[in-house]
Amino acid sequence: MIQIENVWKEMGGEEVLRGITLEVKAGELMVVIGGSGVGKSVLLKHIIGFLRPDSGDVLVDGVSIPNCSRKELYEIRKGYGVVFQSPALLQSLTIEDNVALPLQEHSGFPDDTIREIVRDRLHWVKLRGVERKLPSELSGGMQKRVSLARALVMDPRLMLFDEPATGLDPILTAAIGQLIVDLHARIGFSSIAVTHNMNLAYLIGDRIAMLYNGRIIEVGTPEEIRRSAEPLVQEFIHGIPNEGS
Repeated sequence: MIQIENVWKEMGGEEVLRGITLEVKAGELMVVIGGSGVGKSVLLKHIIGFLRPDSGDVLVDGVSIPNCSRKELYEIRKGYGVVFQSPALLQSLTIEDNVALPLQEHSGFPDDTIREIVRDRLHWVKLRGVERKLPSELSGGMQKRVSLARALVMDPRLMLFDEPATGLDPILTAAIGQLIVDLHARIGFSSIAVTHNMNLAYLIGDRIAMLYNGRIIEVGTPEEIRRSAEPLVQEFIHGIPNEGS
């Protein structure tokens, strides 16, 4: 589904990505872990096409994202669902209108059909009766679920999660993680999630890749990551500061 091939990216005079190679299989939930500022979100932006690599390539379904035209990217992104660190909801719009935005822009469906899809996706994320509420009337965890419902309205084949547990307590983090797992089982999308939260990574990941110093230093199943012989992996997953911290 996704092939990241020897991607290098310099930003602000610093090499953020230093020859990253990673493959995500169709239907797989891949989690990329690593500390703050190591380039996890930068990697996602290359997949979306917001950034282009200085060298290397990013392919989605065999299509080179850096070599796409603006029009081609526009069409490809219709198959993406993106959940940002913050819910990124428009505070002046109702929940229904927030979730409906991608359909209103891209689908051409009549209003009745859009409302039906919105209600359906809100039910998927276990939200009922919130359509007429404003985002400020919902808790942080509920707003996260609204943003997840919005990402699902176009029936994406690829889901991208940028720190989906940011700002949530451990119980809400587990609830969001389990919701991602349940939706994946229901829909079968492919996914990359970036996070520094190991509880979330273990819960949702089919495989986990660790990003350190601009490189992928380990890839494996959650159990393989737990048993990794790489000291940097063990330091990160157990929260042990290394000598350079």
